[in-house]
Amino acid sequence: MRVKTSGTDNGLRRGLKERHIQLIALGGSIGVGLFLGSATAIKLAGPALMISYMVGGIVVFCLLRALGEVAVQYPLPGSFSAYANLLFGPLAGYITGWTYWFMWVVTGMAEITAVGIYINFWLPELPQWIPALAAVILITLINLIAVEAYGEFEFWFALIKIVTIVIMLFTGLGVILFGVGNGGIAVGISNLWVHGGFFPHGAAGMLLALTMVLFSYVGIEVIGVTAGEAKDPGKTLPAAIDKVFWRIILFYIGSLYVILCLYPWDEIGTVGSPFVSTLERIGIAKAAGIMNFVVLTAALSSCNSGIFSTGRMLYSLALAKNAPAFLIRLNRFHVPVNGVLVSSFCLVVGVILNYLAPAKVFTYVTSIGAFAGLWVWATIFMVQLKFRRSLTDGQAAKLAYPMPGYPLSGWLCLIFLVLVAFLMSFDPDTALALVVGPMWLAGLVASYYLFIRPNSRISIL
Repeated sequence: MRVKTSGTDNGLRRGLKERHIQLIALGGSIGVGLFLGSATAIKLAGPALMISYMVGGIVVFCLLRALGEVAVQYPLPGSFSAYANLLFGPLAGYITGWTYWFMWVVTGMAEITAVGIYINFWLPELPQWIPALAAVILITLINLIAVEAYGEFEFWFALIKIVTIVIMLFTGLGVILFGVGNGGIAVGISNLWVHGGFFPHGAAGMLLALTMVLFSYVGIEVIGVTAGEAKDPGKTLPAAIDKVFWRIILFYIGSLYVILCLYPWDEIGTVGSPFVSTLERIGIAKAAGIMNFVVLTAALSSCNSGIFSTGRMLYSLALAKNAPAFLIRLNRFHVPVNGVLVSSFCLVVGVILNYLAPAKVFTYVTSIGAFAGLWVWATIFMVQLKFRRSLTDGQAAKLAYPMPGYPLSGWLCLIFLVLVAFLMSFDPDTALALVVGPMWLAGLVASYYLFIRPNSRISIL
């Protein structure tokens, strides 16, 4: 079976090494949400939050295996947008590609704005827009040089996050087991159940936390976008994906385990980041400054992935004639230069709007980003299910990286996403996404039929 793409070559350079893709995958799943936002989720579920993250981690593993099955077979630029075009038609590819592009642009707006706030920790007199603009320029230049530059940037910034978590894990275990920094008195693990039990808010609390858990993982699907520029994708993609699940267990659930053992869950969040409190407890000076540097690198890493992903998505959309043709242009490094520049320009405009626009307007915009995460993940599962159904039994048996548990695993994960959408309706902040999101989709459908000529579906021969 072959994919026919009207004779158009990928055009992008396969410069991402296995170590790049492994750290991109891991970095995409570890963000500011773990370092600063975990306290909010803990208030919802208490110690049972670890189960929420375990369930979310299993869904993420299935998501990446579903994406990996198709990406290893066909490492195309645009990834799931190209596959939606291939299997469901140009309208599906158009909606998915532009929705994913918008999701990353909105995420980038928030992260770039945060960069200014983090820099103000050290330079309180500096206007926030200056470091925000400087960050956009820096990241744009990195993405225009070569895909290897993006890979190296992500590798080292992801490594900073990983080293921070490892330090927190070992020092925290030292306090729990040996009383390091606690006068030699081991803290133990009784905090997991003595303050209202392991499920202080019952199963409902654990379920309500699933929404925050899911959104903390959003961004990990960027590994699929790297397929078009990965060296030997048949080897590097499976190697990265297979290690993600266990690393999520170690870093997310391990971090939560240490934090929840050290502090009563109902006191976490009253004194800032749990990571800062843990580092301060063992006598690390300037723990707040260290953590500020870590979240700064996490924000820059997220923006870097955003520019990379959106540039490639615009390139893919243009190849499918679902975006202006000038976005196909590559520079001498085989980077989609116009796609990168357009996305970077939107980030700058977004930062300005974030400062000027009423909070309510910006909330509407960011709610589309939340909805987009659900849409893209659901599309990935549906693409894998449709792809597998298009194969004969003989072809399916020869797949290099098949999705485990097909088709049950895919359907169960889709049901999980429906459950998360339902749970979103209980929170006014996330419920807004269920209203604005469908309006966004309706607008995309209208724009497709108004401005985009129906394209011939990419055929499977």
